[in-house]
Amino acid sequence: MAPISRVPKCQIIRPIVIGNIAMPLGDRKKPDSDHTHAWTVFVKGIYDEDLSYFIKKVVFKLHDTYPNATRTVDRSPFEVSETGWGEFDIAIRIYFVPEAAEKSISLFHRLKLHPYGPNSDAIREQGLSVTSYQYDEIIFNEPTEAMYDILTRRSRAILPLDRSQTNLFSQRTEQEELDRLELALRKKRKIQKNRKYE
Repeated sequence: MAPISRVPKCQIIRPIVIGNIAMPLGDRKKPDSDHTHAWTVFVKGIYDEDLSYFIKKVVFKLHDTYPNATRTVDRSPFEVSETGWGEFDIAIRIYFVPEAAEKSISLFHRLKLHPYGPNSDAIREQGLSVTSYQYDEIIFNEPTEAMYDILTRRSRAILPLDRSQTNLFSQRTEQEELDRLELALRKKRKIQKNRKYE
């Protein structure tokens, strides 16, 4: 077998979103079921673009109480829909197209069914959907020549500078998150310092 030829000193980034949307079943709830919500967990592009040009399949490992708890989705959209009553961690494994010659990657997503935060009471009362998602990036370091061709043939999703109603993720979003984390760390250090002197 010939060695795989790679593109040296090259890094290609593809942004993705991992998350879920959940909706209370309300009147649609079956009387003989304890399920309270319909939900969908997904892996998608930041603009809902099709990622199948570089993702071969996505495996979602649901809670063991679900029949066929390991669900394989081998075409876009990479998502699984179910109903249930509880929140749990979903293991997600992303496999790349063969040209990538890369190992699969594993991620986790905490399924959120119930609203949280400052508007949680209003969301619950109005029976609105709950969304939980996170931005991530898949980084191909020194991709194979074939994968380089695949990734550069398509225009890449560019992360905008500022957030808008249509762009939930932006370069500033990351800075805002870093600022929130820094504030939390400062508060924690202050509490620890005060306890030290008590």
